[in-house]
Amino acid sequence: MNPTGTDLPPLLAAFVFGLLGGAHCIGMCGGIMSALTFAVPPSMRHPARLSGLLLGYNIGRISSYMLAGALVAGLGTLLALSPLAGRMLQGFAAVMLILMALYIADWWKGLLKVEAVGKRLWRYLEPLGRRLIPVVRIPQAVMLGAVWGWLPCGLVYSMLAWSLAIADPWQGAALMGAFGLGTLPALLVTGMAARQLSGLIRHRATRTIAALSIIAFALWQLWSISTISSGAH
Repeated sequence: MNPTGTDLPPLLAAFVFGLLGGAHCIGMCGGIMSALTFAVPPSMRHPARLSGLLLGYNIGRISSYMLAGALVAGLGTLLALSPLAGRMLQGFAAVMLILMALYIADWWKGLLKVEAVGKRLWRYLEPLGRRLIPVVRIPQAVMLGAVWGWLPCGLVYSMLAWSLAIADPWQGAALMGAFGLGTLPALLVTGMAARQLSGLIRHRATRTIAALSIIAFALWQLWSISTISSGAH
């Protein structure tokens, strides 16, 4: 099932939304990336090692996204047992996209209520991550990134709604992987350049353009779903 409800390839759409969410990622995770960078002992803080550690964090983080996508999409296979149920899941995914856009633009923070649910799980995972700090080896960085991937995030939850709609564990994992890759440039730049360019990416105009683009896509998605539903009658 194509969660976009259109002919646009889902993986491409997920990657683009990861890029558009870069401003939010910097706001939420940029500080974490910088803190992890400066936690490395000064004697080991040379570019090659830092690059490897930062990449390791993100490999672990994206792997957790993919695992979550597979699990949620597996649940979707049980829920989307009829064409009507499948369209309802697609509609739900579109609504979550709109909420994500409002969240990115800082127009409405309703997704914080959804994040509150994830915080219950995070309470148990955060101590595991703290035991891995300071990070000095790449495998250690991957493990910490895998824990970090479960940090409560409305942006990630909105994309997981897509995985639910796609109703296929392999495709759900791929969808979240594409989204994670889309977020990668902003987080790598933030960690390695110590917040350079973050002012531009977090600028209100940038966030507004990203939000309006996502809302337009979500409305197009809802229109496409309604057209399919009308044709089925």
